[in-house]
Amino acid sequence: MTPLRTPFRPRAAAFAAAALAAVALGGCNGVSREVTGAIGPSTQAPGDPSGLADFTARWQARYDSNPGDPTASIMFARALRKQGRFGQAVAVMETALAKSPKDETILGEYGKALADKGDFAAAADALSRSYTPDRPRWDILTAQGSVADQAGDHASAQDFYRRSLAIRPGEPSTLADLGLSLALTKRLPAAEAALRQAAAGPGAGSRIRSDFALVLALEGKFGEARSVFARDMPPAEADRDVAAVRAMISQSEVWRGIGKKGA
Repeated sequence: MTPLRTPFRPRAAAFAAAALAAVALGGCNGVSREVTGAIGPSTQAPGDPSGLADFTARWQARYDSNPGDPTASIMFARALRKQGRFGQAVAVMETALAKSPKDETILGEYGKALADKGDFAAAADALSRSYTPDRPRWDILTAQGSVADQAGDHASAQDFYRRSLAIRPGEPSTLADLGLSLALTKRLPAAEAALRQAAAGPGAGSRIRSDFALVLALEGKFGEARSVFARDMPPAEADRDVAAVRAMISQSEVWRGIGKKGA
């Protein structure tokens, strides 16, 4: 699950600040990010604005004609989440859930919408009820991992990601989330390995490459980080992003040695 492309710098700064704070303080600060990386094999909302607008209008019309219809509700909610309209997506899925309270697919989509909205306790509950132990779903396990990371339980998050990867080996979105989780627990070489694999995988987009570049920069591998950044932005902007992460590292005693090591 990938949001519309936005300038990288705010995302880089936000993640780097959260990562540095979590490590420096020894706390369990999560990373604020949408839990939309994996939504299963069904149709996903397109990423381009015009395509997304058409997709939204089409599924909203179907939803309005039959509120609570499972397919229309899921597709419309996915479109809303793509646009950051998380509260409305939750409301759409609540209507569907009222009509089909035991439908596991609806529970899963409801849990993802709750997670995007920031209601992590309710999201964890809904996601845990959206599959049975004998029929786990890789996309739900990945979403559970993202929720656990947000709650600061990185060990559980990483377990969810690895269980997801056992079902769907090499999935770029799950590998990327695993890599960021490992970075938050100061396991940077392992984080780099996971993100390098994610960035090389089929379908890996700019968001995953940006995550990879950020972890490279946190390791002090600024030259390689710049090369990765530059795949999706002008060279001058890539230079500015690397400089921003380098500055954050220089201001943290925990990361200063790591930054110098790879400079």
